[in-house]
Amino acid sequence: MADHYEVLGVDRSATPEEIKKAYRRLARELHPDVNPGADAADRFKDVTHAYDVLSDPKRKQEYDLGDQAGFGGGFGGGFGDIFETFFGGGGGTRPPRSRTERGQDALLRVEVELADVIFGTSREVEVDTAVVCKTCGGSCCAPGTDLQTCDICGGSGLIQRSVRSLLGNVMTSSPCGTCRGYGTVIPHPCQTCSGQGRVRARRKIPVDIPAGVDTGLRLQMPGQGEVGQGGGPSGDLYLEIKVRHHDVFSRNGDDLLATLEVQMTDAILGTRAVFESLDGPVEVEIKPGTQSAEVITVKDRGITHLRGSGRGDLKVGVQVLTPTKLNGKAKDLIQELARVQNAVPPHLSQFQQGLFQKLRDRFLNI
Repeated sequence: MADHYEVLGVDRSATPEEIKKAYRRLARELHPDVNPGADAADRFKDVTHAYDVLSDPKRKQEYDLGDQAGFGGGFGGGFGDIFETFFGGGGGTRPPRSRTERGQDALLRVEVELADVIFGTSREVEVDTAVVCKTCGGSCCAPGTDLQTCDICGGSGLIQRSVRSLLGNVMTSSPCGTCRGYGTVIPHPCQTCSGQGRVRARRKIPVDIPAGVDTGLRLQMPGQGEVGQGGGPSGDLYLEIKVRHHDVFSRNGDDLLATLEVQMTDAILGTRAVFESLDGPVEVEIKPGTQSAEVITVKDRGITHLRGSGRGDLKVGVQVLTPTKLNGKAKDLIQELARVQNAVPPHLSQFQQGLFQKLRDRFLNI
C-alpha cells in the first residue's frame, strides 16, 4: 500500500497548507477532464484518498501513529515485539474483527387446533426477518467493488499508542476508529443494503408440527432465524406452540376429556351412545343404573405421545340430566316408579372424602 505522503510528494513534516497545495497541483494534472488516461485516473483516486486522510487531523494522527507502530514499516518489530519484551506474550497476534456475524435467533408463536395435536400437522408460517442481500450477495460492497485494507491500521484493526508507565513506555492498542476494528473499509457500500450485507424481507417456511405438542412447547428450527451481519450464518427459529381452546374436548396430559349428557331414563335403563370425537365417531355403552360423575374410558382415542408410540385415552364423564318440567302423564309415571321402587327419602350418608373429589374433578386420578 502506497505511503500517503509519497503519493502527494510531501515530507512527513509538511504543514496542512503544504499538503493542500500539493493536492491541488496533482488534482489539476491528473483530473479525468484534463488527463483521460487510465493510469492518470488511478493516480487521481490515490491522490484524492491520500488527501482525504492527511487533511483530517484525527485520521492523520491515527495514520501517523499506525505507521510509527510498524503498520507502515518504520518502527521495526511492531507491537508484538514490544509487548513480548515487557510482558512475555504475543500481544499483536489478535486478528481483526470479522464482518460476518451469526444472526440472532427468532421466536414465533404458532396457534394450532386441538385436533391437529392428535396426529401432528404441517403448515406454512410467514416470518419477517433478515435475509442475504441479493444485490451484493452479503459482501456489503456495491457490485464490481471489493473491500479495501484500512490504510490507518494497515489491516490489523488496531491503533497502537505509546503510554508512559512504571515500566517505561508501553504500547497499548485500541480498535481503529476508521475501520472500527475490521481491518478493512467499504469504499463503495451496496446501495440496496447500505453496506450491511442483509435486508429485511418476509418469507414463508414449511413447518412440521409433531403430534403430542402442548401449549408452551418450543420447537427449534436450526438455521431458519435471521441472517447475520455481512451475510453471516443464520440464527435459529423457535416456534412456541399454543393449542386453541376447544368447546367440547379438553386435555389432561395425553388423555382427552369430554362430558356426555345422558337422560335420566337412559341412565336407569341403559343405552348405547354414538358421538363425534376429534378423529371420527365413537360408540360407548351406558350401563343400566349409571350415575353422574361416572367415567367411561375409551382406550387409545386420545393424543399421540410426543415421545414414543401409542396414544392416550378418551375419558367420557357422564352427566345424568334430571327433567325440570313434566307433564301430567310423565309426573304420574315417575310417582308410580317411586312407589314401586319404594324410594328412600333424601338423607345424609356416611362421609366419603373421595366422593367430593370425584364430583369436583371427575376426570383426575382415575
